[in-house]
Amino acid sequence: MPAPGPPAGPVTVTAAGALCWRIRDGKLQVLLIHRPKYKDWSWPKGKLNAGETTPECAVREVREEIQVDLQLGIPLPTVHYRVPSGIKEVFYWAARLQDTEPVPDGSEVDKIMWCSVDEALPLLTNPSDREPLEELITAHSRGDLETYPFIVVRHAKAKPRSNWSKAEGERPLAATGRRQAMAVCRMLTAWRPKRIATSPWVRCVQTVAPYASAQQLKIRSVPQLTEHAAERKPKKARAAIEALLDKNKSTAVCTHRPVLPQVIKVLEKRMSPELAGKLPSADPYLRPGAVLVCQVSVRHRGRIVSVEQFDAYDD
Repeated sequence: MPAPGPPAGPVTVTAAGALCWRIRDGKLQVLLIHRPKYKDWSWPKGKLNAGETTPECAVREVREEIQVDLQLGIPLPTVHYRVPSGIKEVFYWAARLQDTEPVPDGSEVDKIMWCSVDEALPLLTNPSDREPLEELITAHSRGDLETYPFIVVRHAKAKPRSNWSKAEGERPLAATGRRQAMAVCRMLTAWRPKRIATSPWVRCVQTVAPYASAQQLKIRSVPQLTEHAAERKPKKARAAIEALLDKNKSTAVCTHRPVLPQVIKVLEKRMSPELAGKLPSADPYLRPGAVLVCQVSVRHRGRIVSVEQFDAYDD
């Protein structure tokens, strides 16, 4: 019998959170929180703020409830359940906690508990919270729970070509694009890539500069990823992406819409056909300032195990 879908009705509340996990004595453990207001055991989560993406919300809510900064891992199933106003949907990610010890905030969360996954399943008050846990257990059994992000960024909105008479590589971001670059910075913080690579053209550099500055990271220039270079030598553009992936480090790479087909060709070779079906397949592939987030397995070197796409706002 097929599994039941989400309850019928309009989504009136959107929230996000994370299943924090760690390995102790070779065993997978997860972190449960107790909320005194509801007298329940659940996962850290909370409602979106205005203008916030779901990954940003997940990181902020976990920080507020248990005082830790996350680096999001693989996405987990979205949970739906009824609330008085309609249907609530909660987006979840896996997030490994290694050296940081969580602390309950004392108001929304009064107790926390690390426990084995077998212990966690019956303790969860809301039965729907078991679905993301079951997927986390499955990913662990496959060896695909420990990952790092490889993020593709399309540069933010640039000044129109028709209004620009200087060299194409010098065309900067428009005012909207500069605001989008700040939104890109906020989104990237949810995954905290430690390596930033970009086409050297101004509009790409300006898109990732706020994040690089905030994280005090060096921006690495990749000349093969400019529009002109990729058009003349697409094989070299693909080789540049391959080289970045082969570094086996968390990375964000910024490039141009015409280069995205070459990037996607590289990505799809490293994932299952089912997952490749989630990659953008038609022009413009990504909107200005959008990010394509791939999680790469640590154990299965170079294998991409999840794909997500998020847009910066467009005003």
